Amino acid sequence: MSKNTALLIIDMLNSMDFEGGDDLLYHTKPIVEPILDLKKQANEQGLPIIYVNDNFGLWQEDKDDLIEHCLEGRGKETVEALRPDGDDYFIIKPKHSGFFGTQLDILLRQLNIDNLVLTGVAGDICILFTANDAYMRDYKMWVPKDCMASEHSDDNDAALQIIRRSTYSHIDTTKEKSISDLFGNY
Repeated sequence: MSKNTALLIIDMLNSMDFEGGDDLLYHTKPIVEPILDLKKQANEQGLPIIYVNDNFGLWQEDKDDLIEHCLEGRGKETVEALRPDGDDYFIIKPKHSGFFGTQLDILLRQLNIDNLVLTGVAGDICILFTANDAYMRDYKMWVPKDCMASEHSDDNDAALQIIRRSTYSHIDTTKEKSISDLFGNY
């Protein structure tokens, strides 16, 4: 296993208090355990875990305030389950892509990362845009389809197909692959 891999957890700290939030939360609940399993694998292998999260318009807030804000919403259970650990990285993003207007690429380069495992919500927006931007920066990716959710299953499936076809990412489930055996096959 290459140590040049990072796990990205995108927008999982989310209040879900918006139109369509109930649908997104419904589809998000099943991906929590597989993401927690990947987080455990990453910790065991000493790989960086990077939370990339929407700021929800809270420009003057910090990570802890943002988490507290999300704990007040419908997504409380998910936020509690996936709360970052003290040594996890945390990047606040202003738009859909984890790369747009953030220091993500600089952090990944300083950590000597070539491979990304993308997880989170919403698959048809933030994961899709992040995967596109990662591909444009020459990162290799695994987007486990059991670790990505959107408001609608059809939209999620379509996004996965675009990600696979356009960025050459693996989309196997976490039952089919693990972090330790995936990137050696590139």
